[in-house]
Amino acid sequence: MKQARFFTTLGVAALFYLGVPGATGQKIPAVQHPMKAQLAILDTDIGDDIDDAFALALALRSPELRLLGITTAYGDTELRARLVDRYLASVGRSTIPVAAGAPTAHSNVFTQAAYAKEAPDKKHPDAVEFLLGQIRLHPGEITLIAIGPLVNIGAAIERDPATFRKLKRVVLMGGSVARGYDDKSGAHRPPDPEWNIVCFPAGAKALLASGVPVFMMPLDSTQIHLETPQREAIFSHGSPLTDQLTLLYHQWMAGTDGHSPALAPTLFDPVAVTYAVRPELCPATPMRLEVDDKGFTRRVDGAPNAQVCLQSNEKGFLEFLLSRITKEMAR
Repeated sequence: MKQARFFTTLGVAALFYLGVPGATGQKIPAVQHPMKAQLAILDTDIGDDIDDAFALALALRSPELRLLGITTAYGDTELRARLVDRYLASVGRSTIPVAAGAPTAHSNVFTQAAYAKEAPDKKHPDAVEFLLGQIRLHPGEITLIAIGPLVNIGAAIERDPATFRKLKRVVLMGGSVARGYDDKSGAHRPPDPEWNIVCFPAGAKALLASGVPVFMMPLDSTQIHLETPQREAIFSHGSPLTDQLTLLYHQWMAGTDGHSPALAPTLFDPVAVTYAVRPELCPATPMRLEVDDKGFTRRVDGAPNAQVCLQSNEKGFLEFLLSRITKEMAR
């Protein structure tokens, strides 16, 4: 604490004397203070696909973010929350609150359920009330990173739209503007109803009409594959964080029909986390979007209601992800 007081005093002195010539006739430079971390909440359907686990790893390894909490959405939200509990405890971050959204019908395979079931079975706080409570505590300061179906977001807007509008912004992985899911050969296809939107179109419609700044990372810019060399660099790293990714990856592989070791996972969700801290890797364009009842995200004429990244820097993204996940950070 003495060191902190010393630098505070030094900073005040530097500001007081800024521009005043010293004994040498040179100006005394202003003290450079570290940038304040963004307050953030991660809303996720972790446990089905593997990209949510990588997105959480990247968020935990990004000092630009101060995670206020993690909320789980869609399907068995309590089991998803237990997965997050075990993950956070394994990497020494169990002080981050975890809240569960309302459960929903869910036909997708919870591939990482075995991992989640090893965590203690406990009741988690309500995700929507947690989100709204944090917004009330930090109005205009929170970035909500949404990487799952927008069930919690739709419920929060319905419950208290005025409070929801006090978010700083929402950064989400979702939508399909000009490019759908690539086929097995990697060829681009026309737009598709993207998973996070089609599971709950009403949430996407409400978000786009909410008045909160929206930054969307659709299929157009998020179909980035983690090839074998990058995977092996992560899995062989041997840290508590990469060990969790290794376990979850192999459960995902074993629990998903048609997957083989040669198939590279697609890192949709980490692109949204990356945008929150390194937006230059996914430049966004203002546009107006509409979501229909079938989950299609269409570009239409009119005043912009979202900033949308249609092309990301895939090489830069992978380098950034690998460097963050395999770098040990001081607590």
